[in-house]
Amino acid sequence: MAVELSNTYHFFKGDTEQAIQQLGKESILKALQRMLLIRNFEIRAESAYQQGKIGGFFHSYMGQEAIQTAALAAVGQDQWWVTSYRCHALALLLGATPNELMAELYGRSTGNALGRGGSMHFFTDRLLGGHGIVGGQIPIGTGAAFSIKYAKEVLGETKGPEVALCFFGEGAVAQGAFHESLNLASLWNLPCIYVIENNKWGMGTGVSRAISVTPIAENKAPGFGMNSYTLDGMDFFNCYMGFKHIYEECKRTQQPVLVEVVTERFRGHSISDPGLYRSKESLQSCMQRDPLAIMLKTLTTLGVISDQQYQEMDKHQKDIVIAAMRYADESPWPNLISLEEDVFAP
Repeated sequence: MAVELSNTYHFFKGDTEQAIQQLGKESILKALQRMLLIRNFEIRAESAYQQGKIGGFFHSYMGQEAIQTAALAAVGQDQWWVTSYRCHALALLLGATPNELMAELYGRSTGNALGRGGSMHFFTDRLLGGHGIVGGQIPIGTGAAFSIKYAKEVLGETKGPEVALCFFGEGAVAQGAFHESLNLASLWNLPCIYVIENNKWGMGTGVSRAISVTPIAENKAPGFGMNSYTLDGMDFFNCYMGFKHIYEECKRTQQPVLVEVVTERFRGHSISDPGLYRSKESLQSCMQRDPLAIMLKTLTTLGVISDQQYQEMDKHQKDIVIAAMRYADESPWPNLISLEEDVFAP
């Protein structure tokens, strides 16, 4: 089964050449490097899972790499960020090392959460976690935006994050937490950018069978009195220009914004999902718009990078991830004696 989205989407009109001029060659290649690191991390971690080195849940971000990479390039690291259980990419982008993340997947004591969190619960200084409950991160993102407002208006602080960015899938739009959070954010004028990563499937349910309106953001935002934007999640430069515009608007108005990023996931919902609800032809068709391939074509056409340089960059990121796998393999298991440490109510 293929999910056809309505042609009534009004995508943000971004100028690719303008984006390239704004970013500059060094930043563009850094973004490409980050996307390749994410892709290689997901591929190798998936392989480790299949070898029995990783257990529990595992949700790949393959196919969606352009979105959060572009968001980071547009707004900078020093904001509040929160996301769903599909959190490997955002943790890498926000400074967690491949070593600590792979060790966490392996359940080792050197992991990001000391081997206690696993795939769905990565954190950094600015990442308020990956969250396993569908929509569970939306109130947290709203609270982060409230903390920004409170720090400025009550405490008189002039430094710190400007906005909170909250990522979630289209399936979370049906949750009560989504409606309650957006209503409160609009009522209290909270600087939160809510990002719906619409990969068209909520587990195995097509978006048209789960969400009553299409487009989602364009139709939902007016009910909360907020602006909306729709971005092409397979195009890094469209995402970059869109997030840049949205960030500046959110800072200026101190109002929340609802964003829908239309994308594709190249794997099942999780590693245990064979994806039988969509045909091989449908999957192959969507993979024709691989965000890495689209970005490479743009950059080679403009002479920013050659195919050989791209291959070398890809190999370097692959080597980093393979080294992280060795690190995880060699890391110790957590000591059972320490199991209840840092637990508020064991």
